[in-house]
Amino acid sequence: MTSLIIALLGSYLIGSFPSGFLLVKWLKRVDLRTVGSGNIGATNVGRVAGIWASAVVFVMDAAKGGIAVFVIAPYVPPSPYPGAAFACGLAAVLGHMFPLFLSFKGGKGVATTVGVLLSAMPLVGIIYLLVWAACLMLWRYVSVGSMAAAVSIPLVQLALRRSAAETCLGLSLALLIVLRHGANIERLRQGTEPRVGHRY
Repeated sequence: MTSLIIALLGSYLIGSFPSGFLLVKWLKRVDLRTVGSGNIGATNVGRVAGIWASAVVFVMDAAKGGIAVFVIAPYVPPSPYPGAAFACGLAAVLGHMFPLFLSFKGGKGVATTVGVLLSAMPLVGIIYLLVWAACLMLWRYVSVGSMAAAVSIPLVQLALRRSAAETCLGLSLALLIVLRHGANIERLRQGTEPRVGHRY
């Protein structure tokens, strides 16, 4: 149990690394939390600093999830904790959403979730990306794609008959992502949610 707790804390700290905040601070000399949507994720980085900066942040944020699964989780004994890899990934996503280094005000966890899924459950990760891309092409709302992809996680896990522990973690991850999109849901309801290509 001690090794699992240490692994979860380490994963959370890695997830807390504020990639987007630091990159925009370096490129634009501004606090990303005070411009655009105020989010520190790749989408807002793109609106503030351009598509290449957004791509870099997306990869860096995804890498946090991959590190939690590939580097930290293996130190947890596998037999008592069959969902340890996914649990460490979830901890990294929580770190991104509620980063220790930014007073617990972070992103929505979408890119970090990509890294977790592709590392821990590649097929689920691929379907996640396909759902996200399909919804984005259909409606041109990043938020709609992100939420739809999140909902797909536990559904695909059930279809693949993953363990109960992993499916519960997947459901928790999906709920967290949807809840983090509360402001987007309200803007969608009001018709003010920006589509892809829109700059604040």
